[in-house]
Amino acid sequence: MDKKEKYKVNLVWTACIFLFWEFGAFILDKVLNDPLAEAKLPYPHSIILSITQNFTDLMTASGLTFSRAVMGFTIGALVGFGLAIIMSLSKVAEKIALPYLIVSQMIPVLGLAPIIFTLVKDMDASRIVIAAYITFFPVAINMLSGLNSVDMDKKELLYSYAAKKRSIYYKLMVPFSLPYLFAGLKIAAPMSITASILVDMLGSKGGIGVKLLYSLYSGTKDVFWASVVTSALMGIISYFIVVLFEKIAIPWRRQEAN
Repeated sequence: MDKKEKYKVNLVWTACIFLFWEFGAFILDKVLNDPLAEAKLPYPHSIILSITQNFTDLMTASGLTFSRAVMGFTIGALVGFGLAIIMSLSKVAEKIALPYLIVSQMIPVLGLAPIIFTLVKDMDASRIVIAAYITFFPVAINMLSGLNSVDMDKKELLYSYAAKKRSIYYKLMVPFSLPYLFAGLKIAAPMSITASILVDMLGSKGGIGVKLLYSLYSGTKDVFWASVVTSALMGIISYFIVVLFEKIAIPWRRQEAN
């Protein structure tokens, strides 16, 4: 399937989902006469209208949340990458660190976020720390899997040429592990946005999470759904930014796919 066909398929799917959603909202509102139809399933065209009417506010709020999530995501990705390299270099370090890394993910973000905020006493810093916390684990685990998957024969071949360990990592192991790394990054990117939105709801003065919370309590359902859709778009955009970087960093995979 070429690119034009892919675009056509995506366009058809988008149109079908839109029409199906409109039909479902119509059934709920006009046929079943549900008094909570607007809250349960609003018309998608009304959500688009609300986004255009509140565009500036939504972009300002989402920009604040998104920028902090990106900072946390970057820090978490670097930490995860570094941990994977260390655990790959030393099996002792892997045996010591890996169980604690797994245990760290057992702590629910909803419970951890207030603790982080109490420690750092800054909402922006809390967003960054939580986003980094969410990011580092999938990055570290996926990158470590990639490093451990390198063919031993290839490593021994480089050793036979008296290659130093740094060169082996630079020329073989890290390039081989990049698809694994980006798999982890693609998982972590939307999750870091979600974590940042969650921190917004803990008393922040700005951010898309605040818009969500205030619109929910004030009963402005159109703004609430516009905020929900904007939040979802932020997660989707973050995913495709990682995909773009993957295509730039691993051009040979795109050539293989073609």
